[in-house]
Amino acid sequence: MHPTPFSSQKSLTIMALQQPFLSELLLHSSSIRTTLPKSSLFSLQIPQRFNLYLQNKQIKKQGTSCYAIAENLEAEDQSLILENSSLDELRGQREIVGYDWTEEWYPLYLTKNVPNDAPLGLTVFDKQVVLYKDGSGELRCFEDRCPHRLAKLSEGQLYDGKLECLYHGWQFDGDGKCVKIPQLPENAKIPRSACTKTYEIRDSQGVVWIWMSHGTPPNINKIPWFENFERKGFRDISTIHELPYDHSILLENLMDPAHVPISHDRTDFTAKREDAGPLFFEVTERTNRGFAGWWGKERDQGKANYTPNFLRFESPCVLQNNREIVDESGEKHYFSGLFLCRPSGQGKSMLIVRFGNTRKRTGILKFIPNWFLHQNASKVFEQDMGFLSSQNEILMKEKVPTKKLYLNLKSSDTWVAEYRKWMDKVGHGMPYHFGHSTIFLPQQPAVVEHAPAGFVANFSAAQPAKGGIGGIYAPNPANRYFRHVVHCRDCSNVVKAFETWKKALSVIALVSTAFAILVSGRQWKALLLLSTSLCLAGAYACSTAIAMNTTNFIRTHRRL
Repeated sequence: MHPTPFSSQKSLTIMALQQPFLSELLLHSSSIRTTLPKSSLFSLQIPQRFNLYLQNKQIKKQGTSCYAIAENLEAEDQSLILENSSLDELRGQREIVGYDWTEEWYPLYLTKNVPNDAPLGLTVFDKQVVLYKDGSGELRCFEDRCPHRLAKLSEGQLYDGKLECLYHGWQFDGDGKCVKIPQLPENAKIPRSACTKTYEIRDSQGVVWIWMSHGTPPNINKIPWFENFERKGFRDISTIHELPYDHSILLENLMDPAHVPISHDRTDFTAKREDAGPLFFEVTERTNRGFAGWWGKERDQGKANYTPNFLRFESPCVLQNNREIVDESGEKHYFSGLFLCRPSGQGKSMLIVRFGNTRKRTGILKFIPNWFLHQNASKVFEQDMGFLSSQNEILMKEKVPTKKLYLNLKSSDTWVAEYRKWMDKVGHGMPYHFGHSTIFLPQQPAVVEHAPAGFVANFSAAQPAKGGIGGIYAPNPANRYFRHVVHCRDCSNVVKAFETWKKALSVIALVSTAFAILVSGRQWKALLLLSTSLCLAGAYACSTAIAMNTTNFIRTHRRL
């Protein structure tokens, strides 16, 4: 795989986790020049400037209602709106390719965050699986239900390296074979049918991938490989987030650079709403497994040493951005931004975000802890959460393809249209899909899952609740702790450490205050009261850090 360009600056490490498309927002340093890959596949031919105007919607009036459907465009709109129908569609033809969603590798989890002491329940579309490490530390994956009475094995525990169902104590080895049933008579043999369905998994470059098919042998060549992650000195900051909307909505959002200046205004100094403007796009590759191309700010075209950004989407749900940068000393640096998405059920998704580079942290960047970057990344997803969830809801209610609902602009929505058109090709091979001109709804609506029994079964049997609902540990998709911290070993340990320090400092402050009351010397009183003040300040700082990791972002323009 040839390296492809993406952005980096001195502040790259901080900004990487915050903005999927930070490349257009970071300042271009005059001391850095960029180089393009020598590839015959992609030629850097940037399209001419688009003439964009504010009149960007075709409005169809009916009484007092307006419909943003780009049909029968008037002349002044044709230069602004992406055409909804290709010539093939107009002729009644549509490209359909062979596709089976189970014959793909899905990013299951970050390897470093898989618990050593407990099983982990996860889902791919509607298939529930349990991931764990056996006695030798090897990763194993089964269907998440006990063959006895269907209890979730992820509710169980690891006992002598075996996965034990906590309902009746049945134990399973790494191959899914039941090796112990406490209720059997002493000399009785364990039935051969007392086994679990296993899934093939692979640990590749720090990510656990799962092959969902049981009828087709796993195709190792389909596991994505990211060249930059193997380079000498490459370091990455990775986070994982559980999100309450469909994976296609998530991927759309990650492909949408136009929303960053508005939605994430002032999240950091790179995102400013006054920087919002028209973008240009050039699709350089379309295949049965995705698409790729260049994009950038329209006003930056023609600038000296300007390099547009490169985006690549690959089946089933991998989005990547890369860039090579040559610094003032002539040393080449590599940067990668990866978005590995996993469909975790209708209206739910899980995202692994991986940003890394070969450039060392300098200045203040060396002292910024990873947990701070992680919580700021959570803030970015929370800023998008409300309107993405509502978008998901409207798609389910309207029950029509996106070309009937979306008003896609040439200057902002090219990747969105490309993605939904790719869905038209392969949607027939998925459990459900929302395509550009096709749609297949889930056979079982998501609302069924939220019925009382489904709510309890789905939530209380998930991490981190494990049998109960309540407090900070309740598995609530609107709770930052549930969506990120419980899946991140580093952040979980940080929260526990801050909680310990908060309690210790509070006790010391209490004891110091008591002694200040009892002693008679003024100097001792002053010293003890100073100690109390410092301890209370420390406890407050710990509380603030805990809140940063567990409390959702709220926009200041909302009065709550």
